[in-house]
Amino acid sequence: MRIRSLGVIDDAVVELSPGFTAVTGETGAGKTMVVTSLGLLLGGRADAALVRIGAEKAVVEGRITVPADAPVAVRAEEAGAELDDGALLISRTVSAEGRSRAHLGGRSVPVGMLAELADELVAVHGQTDQQGLLKLSRQRQALDRYAGDAVAVPLAKYQEAYRRLRAVSAELDEITTRARERAQEADLLRFGLEEIAAVEPRAGEDVELAEEAERLGHAEALSSAATVAHAALAGNPEDPEGIDATTLVAGAQRALEAVRSHDPALAALADRIGEIGILLGDVAGELAGYADDLDADPLRLAAVEERRAALTGLTRKYGETDEGVAAVLAWAERAAARLTELDSDDERIDELTAERDALRVELGGLAQALTDARGEAAERFAAAVTEELASLAMPHARVSFEIRQTDDPEGVEVGGRTVAYGPAGADEVELLLAPHPGAPARPIAKGASGGELSRVMLAVEVVFAGTDPVPTYLFDEVDAGVGGKAAVEIGRRLARLARTAQVVVVTHLPQVAAFADRQLLVEKTNDGSVTRSGVKVLEGEDRIRELSRMLAGQEDSETARAHAEELLATARADG
Repeated sequence: MRIRSLGVIDDAVVELSPGFTAVTGETGAGKTMVVTSLGLLLGGRADAALVRIGAEKAVVEGRITVPADAPVAVRAEEAGAELDDGALLISRTVSAEGRSRAHLGGRSVPVGMLAELADELVAVHGQTDQQGLLKLSRQRQALDRYAGDAVAVPLAKYQEAYRRLRAVSAELDEITTRARERAQEADLLRFGLEEIAAVEPRAGEDVELAEEAERLGHAEALSSAATVAHAALAGNPEDPEGIDATTLVAGAQRALEAVRSHDPALAALADRIGEIGILLGDVAGELAGYADDLDADPLRLAAVEERRAALTGLTRKYGETDEGVAAVLAWAERAAARLTELDSDDERIDELTAERDALRVELGGLAQALTDARGEAAERFAAAVTEELASLAMPHARVSFEIRQTDDPEGVEVGGRTVAYGPAGADEVELLLAPHPGAPARPIAKGASGGELSRVMLAVEVVFAGTDPVPTYLFDEVDAGVGGKAAVEIGRRLARLARTAQVVVVTHLPQVAAFADRQLLVEKTNDGSVTRSGVKVLEGEDRIRELSRMLAGQEDSETARAHAEELLATARADG
């Protein structure tokens, strides 16, 4: 990794060993920034406070070697990333304003993409993870993770049935608790449908009636206009001397017909005038019929207006005024469907009750299957963690799991008992520790000291490494609260884990650092105004001096140097 302008680190390159890398340094030197940098590369939350004071942005770049056929490589290539000679290049930029950008294999990607890949690349553990292990839900998740498909398969079936039961129960509660409201709603819908049925509106009827009302309201004017127009076209029988359009057009046609044979152009005009004459005759006839058929009955007009008023009343109640009768008919259709639904409540309640009872029986069986699978896995998991604790200077410690269910009269029948159930089954899982013979097994939250909790956490992770391995493990001061022989055993166990995976440990313990294949020192320098931190690889004399500082706080103490050399010799002999 290359880290620039992040926290107290100005510019540093962190080269991790393929095996075990220990990151050490004085308090406040910036060891945590190394962990933070890796967290940013894995899609962690960006914070403007991480940017070094005075800098515009913080940048972390990483190079991770991955097999070309590994799922993480395939997923990255699907996102448009390119591998660089078998390595995946990742970069993360955080501006002083808090904006964050991510790049994967030379391609800009959402930060969430890095988080998707993180689980397959690195397992990160620190003090917060130890506190998380104290929660019962995390302990159950740890057991389920260890059990694999033995729990995952029945758990998936259980969760599907659980979701369906929740939905059925919610609908049943909604129907029964709102029975009065639903009855009132049904009455209102029924009243509306009856009111509409009494009027019997037709689609488009309001438009037709509006046109008829307009016509009836102006019947006298329309009749007079039609009569005058007819006389202008066909003549007035009471005025034989009057000139009309039909007579004039006929005269024009006769004049042209006499000479049409002399010029085709004039003949064409004569034909067009003939067509005009025919059209005038047709229009005149229709005008005569229109005037004769026009109904000026005031009683009909009153009936039309009364019908329109009835339709308008429906529209105001059950539709939009500008949509007219169409909206009323649409409301009636929806209301009828809803009324059918409400009227069938009793039948629906019976159906839902039967389905709920069947789901409870099914859920009880699945919950029992989960309990059985967890019980079997718990024995193997506890035995494996207990064996690991023996390698961590806790040879007499015993780890066990307690799996229990809480009684709930409203719950599900499981193994002959009615118990509470949740999204992950009916089980509460608690990790117990008996630190020495004769001591009662107690919850690790109450029965483990800080150092013991660190070792239990490490033992759990080592067991996971055998069942669900990831390429890299990062431990951030997971050895806190540990010292002496226990610290040596932790260093030895981490070195053993590093034979099959890359292990990075941020530590303050020389007994742990001595077992590392590579030791990195995060050191501070002060130029008088700006404090900068860098990271350097320790070898030979430099490593002995740093281990001496970690042992006694004095790099040049002869006793500390002798102890440091002895630690290194022990670690090398162990390897």
